[in-house]
Amino acid sequence: MAELVARHARVTIDVGTGDGRAVLAAAAREPTTLVLGLDANAAAMAEASRRATRPARKGGLGNARFVLAAAEAPPSELAGLAERVTILFPWGSLLRGCVGGDAAVAAGVAGLVATGGTLDLLLAPAQRDGLEGVPIDAGALASAVARAFDTGGLGLVESRPATEEEVHATRSSWARRLLPRREAERRVMLVRLVKLDGRDSVGGPEIGTDRGS
Repeated sequence: MAELVARHARVTIDVGTGDGRAVLAAAAREPTTLVLGLDANAAAMAEASRRATRPARKGGLGNARFVLAAAEAPPSELAGLAERVTILFPWGSLLRGCVGGDAAVAAGVAGLVATGGTLDLLLAPAQRDGLEGVPIDAGALASAVARAFDTGGLGLVESRPATEEEVHATRSSWARRLLPRREAERRVMLVRLVKLDGRDSVGGPEIGTDRGS
């Protein structure tokens, strides 16, 4: 891994990558970035992994790699490696971990982020999902995320409705489902945190607020 990292300008990691479409899209946009997709489901990533390892002349992406691991137990070689970590439309245990329902998940994700790096989440819970313990209100959702990752040294710097362009750019399967509909009750929120050196918190009026409301 160290040799692979050394050949690239920076590293980004998509946690809970699922089918890996977001990884392939990011790798194509940023050829000097090593883009890693992490998921506990090998079958979900299999097709994207095959596409990435094709020869370049056949559309392969040498800067895209996939890692089989759970969010709560990522490989130690990835610790503090990523300038940017993304979690796009999480569900189940990953979503619960992002809002404080599983400290091990939050710790695993936080451990991937380099000092000064960012964690970007796109979240779109709705009342009809029936997700116990997952806030629906935008402000409450951002606050829950901030609390979940605080012990991992991450501070909230931005919380707002995601733009259509930001959702589309993920190229994720969830984005493809959401964009044509964008139900009034399912607002996609961008929550961004940054990892600081030491245990200083991020100050300022933006913390825990929904600037888009």
